[in-house]
Amino acid sequence: TEDSFIADLVVGLRASQIKTGAPCRSERLAKYNQLIRIEEELAAEGRCSFAGEGFRTMGMSATALSGSLEVKTLETQPIPGQAPGTSGLRKKTKVFMEGYYLHNFVQSVFNALFAENVPVKGGTLVVSGDGRFWNPEAIQIITKIALGNGVGRVWLGKDGLLSTPAVSAVIRARGGGFEPFGGFICSASHNPGGITEDFGIKYNCENGGPAPEKMTNKMVEQTASLTDIFMCEGVPDIDLSKPGVYTIGDRIVEVFDSVVDHMEVLQECFDFKQIKNLLARPDFTFVYDCMSGVQGPYARKILEEVLGGKPGSCINADSKPDFGGPTSAWHGHADPNLTYAVDLVRRMGLNAKGEKISTSELVPSFGAGADGDADRNMILGSQFFMSPSDSLAIIVANADCIPQFAKVGGLKGCARSMPTSGALDLVAKKKGLACFEVPTGWKFFGNLMDSGTHYFPDGKTYTPFVCGEESFGTGSDHVREKDGMWAVLAWMQIIAAKTSAAGKLVSVEDIANAHWKEYGRNYYARYDYEGVDKPQSEEMMKLMSDNSGNLVGQTIQGMEIAINDVFEYSDPVDLSVSKNQGLRFIFTDGSRIIFRLSGTGVAGATVRLYLEKYTDPSGDLGRDAFEVVKPLASIAMELSSLQTYTGRDTPTVIT
Repeated sequence: TEDSFIADLVVGLRASQIKTGAPCRSERLAKYNQLIRIEEELAAEGRCSFAGEGFRTMGMSATALSGSLEVKTLETQPIPGQAPGTSGLRKKTKVFMEGYYLHNFVQSVFNALFAENVPVKGGTLVVSGDGRFWNPEAIQIITKIALGNGVGRVWLGKDGLLSTPAVSAVIRARGGGFEPFGGFICSASHNPGGITEDFGIKYNCENGGPAPEKMTNKMVEQTASLTDIFMCEGVPDIDLSKPGVYTIGDRIVEVFDSVVDHMEVLQECFDFKQIKNLLARPDFTFVYDCMSGVQGPYARKILEEVLGGKPGSCINADSKPDFGGPTSAWHGHADPNLTYAVDLVRRMGLNAKGEKISTSELVPSFGAGADGDADRNMILGSQFFMSPSDSLAIIVANADCIPQFAKVGGLKGCARSMPTSGALDLVAKKKGLACFEVPTGWKFFGNLMDSGTHYFPDGKTYTPFVCGEESFGTGSDHVREKDGMWAVLAWMQIIAAKTSAAGKLVSVEDIANAHWKEYGRNYYARYDYEGVDKPQSEEMMKLMSDNSGNLVGQTIQGMEIAINDVFEYSDPVDLSVSKNQGLRFIFTDGSRIIFRLSGTGVAGATVRLYLEKYTDPSGDLGRDAFEVVKPLASIAMELSSLQTYTGRDTPTVIT
């Protein structure tokens, strides 16, 4: 009919859009005529106007900012040492705060993007972080440099918070999907936060994943020749404390809810109703330790509010700039492992070696932990530690329990980092899945997850896809980052499905034991030697590298070496080659010793030693993993002379 009340309603509610059909018939035209009359009446008073081309902001009650978009050119000079590692650029916080250190890196990224014809001008950029000290200030600086380089719209998480997987989800799914050309993540992952601690930044591309090596190499080239920074210093700081939309000139800055986009992506992956039924069981309890990192808002919203978990099940869920600091049980080191996740491990009835302890407290059925930026996870059962390598293999083995995979015919591919145990390989072989061994660093999974898309349309397709690392990282192709919440929900989904099928609660330990009886067990441990002398460590690695291939056939402490080499990876998707990715000693019985220098620390160096011994299904599957691999540790000391080069008799952390 020609009743035009909907026009009054849409203005009265300040709705962003009206849908009445094309104005080609009288009953439709009547609505538009009423809108014109309303505008004539109210526009003169400055109370209302038709949005027109400004529809993106007018309907969102945008606040016009005072200030200026004048682009200032700040003179600078190259700063040495701005090469990103496996997880971005990490230094001490005070280093980032000095002069133009942050500015230089951000401008170098923009210069690299321009050189690659990325549509920066007028485009959309995501900027947020894990909430560590100096995050809010860094976000303001990055926003002003972005505007100075012509970015049209900046998306910021509320309070400056976005977990690393959430940034990927926002890039891929917010709005119409794939609207941003990329995003900056202010995070140093699990490293402690604070003015005397660590800070970091990395850039993710338009697919939501970390910049690949070829892109980070171009960024490094730009850092070496940088002379100018372009920045809109006249733009006022953005209020990050609440969602809102701000305009200045033709630019838009939007602050949005940090949780919703990531949660909506996860709801597409899992059967929330089935998981909710599990959490409602009186015999199922859980604890999720957020370690005062960015995961708190996500955990409370998803696990307690939406899935109905008991309030308080998510502990240490208030995000803090120092991740709890020196006074916390984990001393601000938000790293979910047996050494640092002290509160969680104790509540789950274990000690730092993963051994059962006597406790008078009721031990929850399920436990999990998150790191500072929420991309890592640790899975625990009642008085039972699940190693990350086994966790990955078990998720892949039970992928049909997860709707994300079941509804599209199951998995096609999987991958692990080279140091991760071979447990995944055994599952992939039995299930006929494509399986890949890649270097450490999530960016190496990216091409495999993008296989068959418009990025690589001509080769094989390996998705749906699951991948993971021994360093407590697990994920799938729903985003392009490892995703701690995804891993936790995957385990809850598997438990829920098996519990429903069995008619009784099935535990994490039950699932692990059943898996080992079918596939055998890869006993595994990682020794970290943190903060050791970097030149000495590099010399140790060089000597072993120079000896590559020369030890084949030799027997050391009763074990014969089948392979000793320097690992390199040939990417099957883009055919790139990554060299010098760690030292491997593989024995004739399948046991492995791996050495790597970590790229995630900021002070000194971290030597990582990985030890693995396989036992088939007919062997003893219930032994203590750390005890099983001790003989391999002794061989590793002989091969490397690690104690001589590092001065360390014992590792800093064993996981």
